[in-house]
Amino acid sequence: MLVTQHYIEKNKINMINFKRYTLFFALLFLLININAQKTNNKDFTLQQAIDFSLKNSPNYLNAELDIENANYRRKEITGIGLPQINSSIDLKDYINIPTSLLPAQIFGGPAGSYLPVKFGTKYNSTAGFSASQLIFSSDYIFGLKASQEFMNLSKINLSRSKSDLVAQVSKAYYNVIINKERIKLLEANILRLKKIFDDTKAFNQQGFAELIDVERLEVQFNNLVTEKDKIVKLIGLSETMLKFQMGYKLSDSIFLSQTLPEISDQFEELNVSKIDVSKRPEYQLIQSQQALFDIDVKRMKWGFLPTIAAYGALQYNAQRASFNLLDFDKNDINKQWYQVSLIGFTLNMPIFSGMQRINKLEQAKITALKNKNTLINVQMASELEATAASVSYSNAYSSLIIQRKNMNLAQHVYDVAQKKYQSGVGSNLEIVNAETSLKEAQTNYYNASFDMIVAKIDYQKAIGTLVK
Repeated sequence: MLVTQHYIEKNKINMINFKRYTLFFALLFLLININAQKTNNKDFTLQQAIDFSLKNSPNYLNAELDIENANYRRKEITGIGLPQINSSIDLKDYINIPTSLLPAQIFGGPAGSYLPVKFGTKYNSTAGFSASQLIFSSDYIFGLKASQEFMNLSKINLSRSKSDLVAQVSKAYYNVIINKERIKLLEANILRLKKIFDDTKAFNQQGFAELIDVERLEVQFNNLVTEKDKIVKLIGLSETMLKFQMGYKLSDSIFLSQTLPEISDQFEELNVSKIDVSKRPEYQLIQSQQALFDIDVKRMKWGFLPTIAAYGALQYNAQRASFNLLDFDKNDINKQWYQVSLIGFTLNMPIFSGMQRINKLEQAKITALKNKNTLINVQMASELEATAASVSYSNAYSSLIIQRKNMNLAQHVYDVAQKKYQSGVGSNLEIVNAETSLKEAQTNYYNASFDMIVAKIDYQKAIGTLVK
């Protein structure tokens, strides 16, 4: 009996220990899971979202790679003007030694006849170095200038890609924020209307309210719930769009730490001064292209000048009857390597090319002139876009001020109608109308807020101040 009791007590202790260990590992697993979620789920301010996109957006990363590629291209062209050094080894095994025909008269034969003679050895080898140096070339000089301008072109393209990315991320970020603010107000409206609906329903059951009043509030309540469901789905879509623009993993959650009041404080009335479109990347891009076309015209003009290059070579030749090319004996003529060395200059002077170069020059001039016209057109279009953006900004700002005032007034009307209804001096219809007006005013306000944000981004982008 004592033994049995001992085993029971021991089993109880083991069970308690097992439960403790189970609880410990469950808590440990929970902590690990929470930490993993914190790792995957990140909070982003707008600037942090922009910084993240600049490190992860595939399109922007490609623009950075274009700069790196342009730099290597510049180095490649620079290398043309550096000494070019080559080495070579040539080994020949004559299965049949070449045959030469010699006049037979040399050897006492009849005049006009020839004797076939084989000269040389079965194995021949040549090893050596050669070097060349470009001294003067107009194509090389202007190629260097063009490579530097192409590098500048890639940098401007990167700036344009950055401007586009910042605009896209900013609009997507604000879209999520505004939809979340709309959800907050809708939830508050639903709670208020739900209380009135429940009270009216109770009054109807007690005979103090008509059924039509209950049904009217129920319709309004259902409309609000449906509107909330739509916006919840819209938030999911807008968050997915933001992740896509940022290069953020679509399956991970994302949290935005800024709120609409913080954003709306950034709005102010626009003071439009003289518009300077020279800061716009698109304008700078055409300017850089113009520089490239002008360089090409100069290259064509200078193409009539000669190209001068120097070269030299040092070789060693070996001729052997047997395959012993690595054997060397300075006292044995059959086992020696014979040196060949030379230096020289090459001058290549174009004289006549069937008028090809002149025609190419005229084509290059026309291309440069067309780009100048494009530059003028881009300047006018940029000024027009900036002017239109400034008007849109001013209109959006005025609309935002009005819609904010309307929303506050609608809220006040709703509060008064609610108090009157609760005091028994107001009607159910007043509540419904006031709530409808409030929801419409809130929707208009948030639409005006988003329009204001978009207008500000578009204006900054139009005058070239969106990114620094």
